Amino acid sequence: MAEAGRNVDLERLKTLHLAMARIRAFEEAALDALARGLVLGAIHPSIGQEAVAVGVCSQLRRDDVLLSTHRGHGHTLAKGADPTAMMAELLGREGGTCGGKGGSMHIADFEVGMLGANGVVAANIPIAAGAAHAIKLQGDDRIVVCIFGDGAINRGPFLEGLNWAGVYDLPILFVCEDNGFAATTRTEALTAGEGPAARAASLGLPAHKVDGNDALAVSDIGEELIGRIRAGEGPHFLVAETYRLTGHTGADPAAYRPDSEVEAAKARDPLARSAGWLAEAGLDTKSIATLEQAARDEIATALAAAEADAWPEPDAAYRDVQDIGMERKARVHG
Repeated sequence: MAEAGRNVDLERLKTLHLAMARIRAFEEAALDALARGLVLGAIHPSIGQEAVAVGVCSQLRRDDVLLSTHRGHGHTLAKGADPTAMMAELLGREGGTCGGKGGSMHIADFEVGMLGANGVVAANIPIAAGAAHAIKLQGDDRIVVCIFGDGAINRGPFLEGLNWAGVYDLPILFVCEDNGFAATTRTEALTAGEGPAARAASLGLPAHKVDGNDALAVSDIGEELIGRIRAGEGPHFLVAETYRLTGHTGADPAAYRPDSEVEAAKARDPLARSAGWLAEAGLDTKSIATLEQAARDEIATALAAAEADAWPEPDAAYRDVQDIGMERKARVHG
């Protein structure tokens, strides 16, 4: 864990800080767009959890595969997706990464290896196992990273996906973003036993824990585990302990937790912590503010471009749809 006074690579920390600032700015802009009626549907912000996305994805290659959750904006942006196309996707516009069809909870960008977010809790886990199995059969050194929340460990696909990865020794890193809540309920009230790491270990996966609000620590362990997996060690499991500073969705006031708890959590805000470390490493306050303002300006430009983007043509609703042979089916059952 990075602590005050720790020697750090200034340029590396600046890169991580800027990446987190971009995610923070994107989420704030998305919430603003939701409040203005530009986004139809739910937004699940990852404010407070940026270090997990940035730390892990900083160690991935463009051709590595990423699977995410309904809270996937930060992961997608950290994997290299274009913020303008992402924002257009949230607004249902033609220039979105999925042509405006996926929206917030199903955002994807195959060009950067982002196979997709998923609106069904834990459903990304067996998909990730399938992708990792395909990579193993192809014989290359790509890997898969699958990110999910602590609420997902109580779902059947968690057991199925981890079991499959363990049995077939697949090149996959499972990352549990443990923010202490399953939607609006404290995870500890619903989860028996010793938690995510213990469940992974019971299936034979090496399990690790990290301070998920420390971008340097996440990046360090991400480098280590991804290197092991790429070298053929099989699946690993990482629990990143974090805390979301907002409600479950953009419409959730989070009244189920006391304000004092949130205020205490802000002391561990990953963006504020990295700003403090930058200052200790010798970067002046003005330079830090300039970095953060650059991120806000970039995302503001992205939102403006998305607002100006065209709506999809109505015929687009019939594209990218699986053909199950309805004409043949009609003949057979006619």
